[in-house]
Amino acid sequence: MAKRQIRFGIIGCGLMGREFASAAGRWCHLLELDVQPVIVAVCDPNPQAMGWFTENVPSVQLATADYRELLASDVDAVYCAVPHNLHEELYLATIQAGKHLFAEKPFGIDLPACERIMEEVRAHPEVLVRCSSEFPFYPGVQRIAKMIEAGAFGTVFEVVSSFCHSSDLDPNKPINWKRRIATNGEYGCMGDLGMHVCHVPFRYGWIPRDVRALLSKIVPERPDGKGGMAPCETWDNATLACTSEQGFPLIMETKRISPGDTNSWSLRVYGTKLSAEFSTKHPKTLRTLPYESGQPQAWREEDLGQDSAYHVVTGHIFEFGFSDSILQMWAAFLDELANRDAMVGPFRCATPDEALLSHRLFTAALESQRSGTVVRLN
Repeated sequence: MAKRQIRFGIIGCGLMGREFASAAGRWCHLLELDVQPVIVAVCDPNPQAMGWFTENVPSVQLATADYRELLASDVDAVYCAVPHNLHEELYLATIQAGKHLFAEKPFGIDLPACERIMEEVRAHPEVLVRCSSEFPFYPGVQRIAKMIEAGAFGTVFEVVSSFCHSSDLDPNKPINWKRRIATNGEYGCMGDLGMHVCHVPFRYGWIPRDVRALLSKIVPERPDGKGGMAPCETWDNATLACTSEQGFPLIMETKRISPGDTNSWSLRVYGTKLSAEFSTKHPKTLRTLPYESGQPQAWREEDLGQDSAYHVVTGHIFEFGFSDSILQMWAAFLDELANRDAMVGPFRCATPDEALLSHRLFTAALESQRSGTVVRLN
């Protein structure tokens, strides 16, 4: 059966745009979907960045430095992966043009920008808008999600969600846009990494009612690429100690300087009947501890294969990796775009409402850091 084709434009031809193109090229890997993306247009002010797409993606028909030209074309949907200061302008224009939008986090440079985007989202319910967060599509996280839905944990009494890497440990790494408030926003690492740690807790109603933030600026300046040094204005690391609406501790960590971590996402859920933890540092291992009164307490380790949300051609025994999670995330977006509430898969991409809630958390975290106090979320 012929698959429905969704014509995509990409605004921002950097790393994640190339990851989407790679996922689209592997679409035959998926076994269940009756829909597929076709990348027909790209937009970036850098001709070299667009050149990668025109050389490697034969379906591209339009390459332009003007996003308005792309939005005026016959694309059905847009992936927008640009610095945070451009989110508001480009997301609003995309939604107003009637194009479905797959957006990057944090979904606006700050809370007011996010709220203005949300006004447009609500004014255009026919346009599907979702936010990028791929890590929950690892098989280990999908298994934990099923446990949550089944009530297997009993009374949850602590959740820790973390995303840590070490790419900025080197003080000689040149400064980039993520180190400037004007382009990245005051959130720093929270805005850049935080949707990844919020996605699963928010999806299952584990909502912070307050936060005590511990934010760190570790490297004060970096080479500016011109022979001098430039100040680093944004937060390197953030630990957010929250009380959930259910009353248990909810800890969220986002760190750009976490020695030894390349790109480590993890989730720990502790409950009175079951505890579970998963980390991309050990991507094929799910750890669980079922508890019965009077019985020994012992963690169990289970090897996981390709037990993904969407079935694939890869044999079940083989390992799952980052590129697979990207493919699964995009499958969820296309699935929902084509089928809405009749999705084939079990797990939606991060929603605009979840992104808005993350902004409220990060805004409260900034106030907590300034005041040195616990701050309630609005």
